[in-house]
Amino acid sequence: MQHTKSSAANSGTAEQYNGFTAEERAAMKEHAQEQKKAATRRGSRAEKDAAAERDVLAKIAEMPEADRVLAERVHAIVKDAAPDLTPKLWYGMPAYARDGKVVCHFQSAQKFKSRYATLGFSDQAMLDEGTMWPTAYALKELTAADEQRISALVRKAVG
Repeated sequence: MQHTKSSAANSGTAEQYNGFTAEERAAMKEHAQEQKKAATRRGSRAEKDAAAERDVLAKIAEMPEADRVLAERVHAIVKDAAPDLTPKLWYGMPAYARDGKVVCHFQSAQKFKSRYATLGFSDQAMLDEGTMWPTAYALKELTAADEQRISALVRKAVG
């Protein structure tokens, strides 16, 4: 899909939109590799889940310090609040799934060159509240109150 900015096109210095950003393409490649790796894992469900969690922890360890600190805390909070969720990588991000479907995920600020990390929830999360509710939260640092709020959100998300 290519779009040309109309004002730029009129001035002769057209900027073209050539689809996905480099970061988005990299995330899609990571997702394909994650799917292939998960499909070829051998062993019991517990062994596969343990291997997936090791992958998540390794990905967290690769993050820049500010993102790593947040991701480690989010990981611990999710594991404590919803031990039934299984850690897994999802587009190169730590995610937490039930029956293979992602309920929530952490996105580092560095991943898409954003100014903050994000804790996101999928449509599998039971956060419904009226006719409109948030599905993602910006994270710059975590206070004790923030950690309690995340824990409550995760517990609500899993029902």
